[in-house]
Amino acid sequence: MRVSAAWLTELLHRDGFRWKRTRDTLRHKADPVLQQAARAQLEDLRLGAITGMRDLYFLDESGFAPTMPTGYTWSRAGHRAVVPREDKKGRRVNVLGALVAGRHADLVWERSCGKIDAAMLLEFVCTKLAGLPGGAAALEQPPAGFTRVRPCTVVLDNASAHVARAFKGRREDLAAIGVELFYLPPRSPELNDIERVWCSAKYEDYPERVHTTAEAVGTAVDRALNRQRARVQGSAANFIKAA
Repeated sequence: MRVSAAWLTELLHRDGFRWKRTRDTLRHKADPVLQQAARAQLEDLRLGAITGMRDLYFLDESGFAPTMPTGYTWSRAGHRAVVPREDKKGRRVNVLGALVAGRHADLVWERSCGKIDAAMLLEFVCTKLAGLPGGAAALEQPPAGFTRVRPCTVVLDNASAHVARAFKGRREDLAAIGVELFYLPPRSPELNDIERVWCSAKYEDYPERVHTTAEAVGTAVDRALNRQRARVQGSAANFIKAA
């Protein structure tokens, strides 16, 4: 018995299948034991953030190019929608961001047209997350009387800037001002909550897919992340009301 492509498509639709773009993943190379342990630790950290006992930040970087990845769209039969492509050289915008979890949910970020290195990462953590007066320059000798209201944990992956000596080597100095670094197991992006923010910002809040200047890309990025921030803060406010 031969089955036509059209009939096979109809059968798949009836059975709940849909034609979707595939995605690649490294999950099959992750260590399930390490992931299970990390999940348990993250649940404890989230509970501490919800109860107001600690601050919890999910940190990561993401890049926004002049021409963002194209997806599916509606077009008339027989016509294909075409998006002009721009050269990304010198126009890519990199964003370093942190999703604040728990009762004080928020989103903070900093963008750059250059590479995000360990020095920038350390300054971001000291200034934006720890609230250390003087930033990274004051890390070895914090201002007298400086203490965080709550201890905080920064969740991050094993990207090169994250494990560089200029950043990870300051782990003890960060701990002294109440900042703990929590490194996720290798190849475990799904454990970092900010990944959902990047995905939503790119595919939902970045409707104009092509920009001709780095300034235009940066403006679009800020607009998209401000929308994400409003949603994050709104969800936290609703959670507090419900509690």
